[in-house]
Amino acid sequence: MQIFSKTDEFISFRKSLRTSSIGLVATMGNLHQGHLNLVQNALNQNETVIVTIFVNPKQFGPNEDFKKYPRTLSSDIEKLKSLEEYNKIILFCPESPREVYPEGHSTEIEVKNLDDSLCGKNRPGHFKGVCTVVHRLFQLTKPHIAYFGQKDFQQFKIIEKMTLDLEIPIKIKMIPIARDKDGLALSSRNQYLSKEHRIQATTLKNALENIVTIAQDDFRQAIGLAKERVENDKRFQYIEVLDAHTLKTPSMETKNLVVAGAFILGDTRLIDNILLNLKD
Repeated sequence: MQIFSKTDEFISFRKSLRTSSIGLVATMGNLHQGHLNLVQNALNQNETVIVTIFVNPKQFGPNEDFKKYPRTLSSDIEKLKSLEEYNKIILFCPESPREVYPEGHSTEIEVKNLDDSLCGKNRPGHFKGVCTVVHRLFQLTKPHIAYFGQKDFQQFKIIEKMTLDLEIPIKIKMIPIARDKDGLALSSRNQYLSKEHRIQATTLKNALENIVTIAQDDFRQAIGLAKERVENDKRFQYIEVLDAHTLKTPSMETKNLVVAGAFILGDTRLIDNILLNLKD
């Protein structure tokens, strides 16, 4: 595994690469098994895999502490080395935001219409920061395929749309959610849960599964049930039943749904979702 922390050194190396397929996994570090699943999928399908570790300041809101986000580079490197064929990995971990956003960089990228529901409704400006950094990383790394997790489904759809609209020649691939034994979606945030909150956290997945069962027969009833759950349990920031392609309220023509929720325990915010194909 080769490691670069300076952008100019990384770009020079990237230009020298002679390979037919490059996969990209963009992360903010503090890696868990979900991240490693993305990387392993990329390793299985490409000659070379670029992993980026960069805590992006542009996607943090005013009440989200960028400075406190865990930086665990040494352990992240050891986790990457545990993967099969890890020697195919190129790790790009910019040592400062200036390495990604040079002095004077002022362009931001926003995908409209997909960012006004789910997390976008509660984190204004977040996805503008995500799109800006992902576009920048795409330009620096120039992969053939980029891998993202289903857990951040709205993020995936927004990046997919950005790539399509800007005609970026990169395939965007989604990898299913990695879960713990009790069904909780793996997340860097899980480490902040107390023992009591860890037990309560499965409430989110259980609620989504219940709503999915209803949605299979009547998505309108499922939407009503989702609203009830949020009204009756203030730990839910949202539960929404949406068209999986448009992230809008489903219509009678909708064939694919996403049932997504955000759940807050103490200072920890968890998200999860389930995709559902409707019967004809």
